[in-house]
Amino acid sequence: MRVTVDRDTCCGSGLCVAAVPQVFGHDDETVVVVRDPEPPAALADLVREAARRCPTGTIRLLDASAGD
Repeated sequence: MRVTVDRDTCCGSGLCVAAVPQVFGHDDETVVVVRDPEPPAALADLVREAARRCPTGTIRLLDASAGD
């Protein structure tokens, strides 16, 4: 899995950071940053849930098995 975000659409809700702080963080302007763009498989379900709950759809997930 590869994680990307559209920083232009982030509303700074912090749901992703609260859900998976190993993968997501905030910059000084409370805009999301990806700390680990290729998180371990053990975090995959949490990352998917964070993406699903993102109020602006900022988080994008690419499945490595799909050949990116």
